[in-house]
Amino acid sequence: MRQPSLIQQSRESGRPKSKGLKVLAGILPFLKPYRLQVVGALAALLIAAMTVLGVGIGVRKLVDEGLVAGDYGLLDEALIVLLAVVVVLAISMYARFYLVSWLGERVVADLRKAVYNRVLHLSPGYYEATKTSELLSRITTDTTLLQAMIATSATSALRNSLLLIGGLILLVVTSPMLTGLVLLLVPLVLVPIMVFGRKVRRLSRQSQDRVADVGGRVDETLTAIRTVQAFTHEPQEQASFAKAAEEAFDVAILRTRARAMLTAAVVLLVFGAITLILWLGGHEVIAGRLSGGELSAFIFYAVVVASSVGSLSEVVGDLQRAAGAIERLIQLLRVEPEIVAPDDPEPLPEPAQGAVALRNVRFCYPAYPDRPTLDGIDLSIAPGERVAIVGPSGAGKTTLFQLLLRFYDPSAGSITFDGHDLRRLDPRALRQRIGLVPQEPVIFSATAYENIAYGCDEPTRARVREAAEAAQALEFLEKLPEGFDSFLGERGVRLSGGQRQRVAIARALLRDPPLLLLDEATSSLDAESEQLVQQALERLMAGRTTIIIAHRLATILKADRIVVLEQGRIVEQGNHADLTQAGGLYARLAALQFDQGEETQPWPVSAA
Repeated sequence: MRQPSLIQQSRESGRPKSKGLKVLAGILPFLKPYRLQVVGALAALLIAAMTVLGVGIGVRKLVDEGLVAGDYGLLDEALIVLLAVVVVLAISMYARFYLVSWLGERVVADLRKAVYNRVLHLSPGYYEATKTSELLSRITTDTTLLQAMIATSATSALRNSLLLIGGLILLVVTSPMLTGLVLLLVPLVLVPIMVFGRKVRRLSRQSQDRVADVGGRVDETLTAIRTVQAFTHEPQEQASFAKAAEEAFDVAILRTRARAMLTAAVVLLVFGAITLILWLGGHEVIAGRLSGGELSAFIFYAVVVASSVGSLSEVVGDLQRAAGAIERLIQLLRVEPEIVAPDDPEPLPEPAQGAVALRNVRFCYPAYPDRPTLDGIDLSIAPGERVAIVGPSGAGKTTLFQLLLRFYDPSAGSITFDGHDLRRLDPRALRQRIGLVPQEPVIFSATAYENIAYGCDEPTRARVREAAEAAQALEFLEKLPEGFDSFLGERGVRLSGGQRQRVAIARALLRDPPLLLLDEATSSLDAESEQLVQQALERLMAGRTTIIIAHRLATILKADRIVVLEQGRIVEQGNHADLTQAGGLYARLAALQFDQGEETQPWPVSAA
């Protein structure tokens, strides 16, 4: 059964009510470095709005002083002034469009970097309850909404607000009586904006959540595409995706319907009011209380005001969607990593020794605070010692690695590296002295050179080549079309399992760590690949403190010491001969492997 998404969990846990459009202020810190561009955009916006309003004055002069008076000279002058106003309007609109578009792209780029930097430093525990696809949705979809908001919606709202205010002022100047009628009709327009606006915002948030769910389905399925096809599960995945897509569609249609209702209501009320004003204004002209030019200007300003109100009603929907996006992004930016460096981290000794000690360590995963995965672990590992960790699935072997890398802090007890408590160290400084070869090697969508050099501050071509040679990877890498510059495909799809493992070993060799954490992954390899990987591992382990989650008895036999875990506790320690004679858990597991016919068989239990 699928776990609830972070967004679903936050909704179900009673997330605080949104503060409406006030949340849009969260974007201000990202605009602050670009004050000059903001001022320029606002100036261009103001000039454009004033110019539009100036067109009304030109229309009045054109009608009263040119057409009605029958003066060709005045008609020409009015036309020239009107054309000049149009030119200024075009220039100011160009400046506004360019500057606000630049600001939108710039702020979104900065925001994406800020969000990415945040998620990159969050502790692994955070990802226990968070789907990667939801984070991707926030970095891509939500920031794209913000770009549209800054470049279009926000500036449109400001522009139409200026036109609304300026138009109302000029309406009063032109005809106070007709303006009074306009103001009486304004509340009728504001009511649907307020009612439908809230509904649009709520549905916009739901729509974004459903889109994130759709992305999650795609990411999960494509990541495991071979498994999906191997188990002929395509129809079920299609049905599941179709359901998620339909749910997103349904919410989007509800949002669209609410926005359409909002727009239709505003247009009906606004232009109905204009029709009424035009009828009353005609009576005023016939009665001689208003000139034809003044009525023309009044109608122009009324159209400007009506268009502004109508545009604002549409923009409110966009701003509501942007507010939902900002809310999600700010929520993410405010998440603090659980594992951080102390204010005054202790320096590690030089050269590093690789000594490790655990003192009465107890640990519970955040999702299961009352279920200890490790309980009362006492273990000291000397520099250069090779220690194998064995035990049934769920015994706590992988958790031990997680704690040594300080992905988590122990719930009780302490862990030291070269005599320093891990809590007093900078996590980066600690991890730079640890090499990890996981059971499932991680190969990035990059070249062979970049994959081996990953994690090395100053790699050179010669050092990368030496590491590849020591890892038994040089031969197959040189046979690739472009050698070390060959692209290895997504997750190293162009390499076999043994080849991927040797690239991971070369990466660890290049790092040259004093402490090596080895989740030995040879159980799924063929005999030839296993032999090559085992040779590479022997070179990697030489002269280093090595802790091995052991899968094969051949590896265990070469260890200086064997530590047997069961239900989070150390139940046995010693070498192979002593533990076999003791007749405990290790002896039973070893006997099972011997019964399989050879010492190189996999350990008969999962190493998870």
